[in-house]
Amino acid sequence: MPSFDVVSEVDIQEVRNAVDQAVRELGTRFDFRGVDAGFELSDERIQIHAEEEFQLGQMLDILRDKFTRRGVDVRALDPGDVEASGKQKRQSFGLKQGIDKDSARKIVKLIKDSKLKVQSQIQGDQVRVTGKKRDDLQEVIAALKEAELDMPLEFNNFRD
Repeated sequence: MPSFDVVSEVDIQEVRNAVDQAVRELGTRFDFRGVDAGFELSDERIQIHAEEEFQLGQMLDILRDKFTRRGVDVRALDPGDVEASGKQKRQSFGLKQGIDKDSARKIVKLIKDSKLKVQSQIQGDQVRVTGKKRDDLQEVIAALKEAELDMPLEFNNFRD
């Protein structure tokens, strides 16, 4: 019986490459000359720091651009609050890995509402979808891509 898994994973190596490219671009930007600003990646968290809050916004745009060019979904960034300490402003971003229970229930509900002859079940931080026809599974993938979910979804482990 054909099946596939719906997962939400981010390639950490590509994230590391995107952050390195953002650091290099930050060093060449004219508007950041002489400004104490930077990116740091540690344990699936990205921290940006600058002297002003509008500079954090510009740095976030640089980071999003590099993520897009490296093929990493920008929805994987989980922004934290802007913190001020002295002359520095900081913002931390987590990376969303895995599908939480509420999102998994939402995905299962979307699949059931599609009225296709498939079964879906939650397995930890992923959702397994099985069906008799490959075409039904492909329609489920198309429906999930059209749905406006706030997380990047990948479809892997497709078995015939």
